[in-house]
Amino acid sequence: MTSPETQTTPTHKPRPWVDLLVSIIIPSIILMKLSGDEYLGSVMALVIGLAFPLGWGLFELVRYRKYNFIAVLGIISVGLTGGIGLMELDAGWLAIKEAAVPAVIGIAVLVSTRTRYPLVRTLLYNPSVLNVDKIQAVLKERGSEDEFEARLLKASYFFSLTFLFSSIMNFILAKWIVTSPSGTQAFNEELGRMTLVSYPMIAIPSMIMMIAIFYYLWRTIRRLTGYTLEDVMAPHLADQHGGKSSDSSSGNRN
Repeated sequence: MTSPETQTTPTHKPRPWVDLLVSIIIPSIILMKLSGDEYLGSVMALVIGLAFPLGWGLFELVRYRKYNFIAVLGIISVGLTGGIGLMELDAGWLAIKEAAVPAVIGIAVLVSTRTRYPLVRTLLYNPSVLNVDKIQAVLKERGSEDEFEARLLKASYFFSLTFLFSSIMNFILAKWIVTSPSGTQAFNEELGRMTLVSYPMIAIPSMIMMIAIFYYLWRTIRRLTGYTLEDVMAPHLADQHGGKSSDSSSGNRN
């Protein structure tokens, strides 16, 4: 009989459409359409609307037993937004909060470059995405480790700029859209509208910038090692895509 300690943790698979539905669309509809006194009321609509992303974030953390930095920040963001609405603080605090969260992440990215674990390395250059040991072996063999580290540092700076962009855009959108007093039906409707608008105006451009950073990192790896993307994919990803495993790839090169 397998004890709970020896049971394997379920593998987390990205579900962007579920994330979008639970964290963006459903809360926005609740805030915009059900805030009237004839439905849920402004306070209950805000509580229920914010419960969706909060509950989903907690489910992801508990289910997969993985402390996700972005998920934790998302929970903090939701909690602050709910507090501003429920405590009926000035709407200007919402703009400050919306700008502060990505700004803090951006600062954390910069600070992490001075530690042993830069966030870019943790998020993009890690064994779950790339065959890091295989790449490092060739970099060491060719004496290109210092050049690669310099490129990785530059990628970290680019990464922090994506959060600076998000911070500025969040502040502008919040000041532009959310103008009603907090705790009112109009405030909830504007909050829902801001959430919907922020996805195409902020999340998608940020995602494009992230892809560009990964491409920059990948081009560096290819130039310094000569490997193709298929050659350096993490073994489990290579198997899923019918690619060669790291051992077979190494064997073919040797």
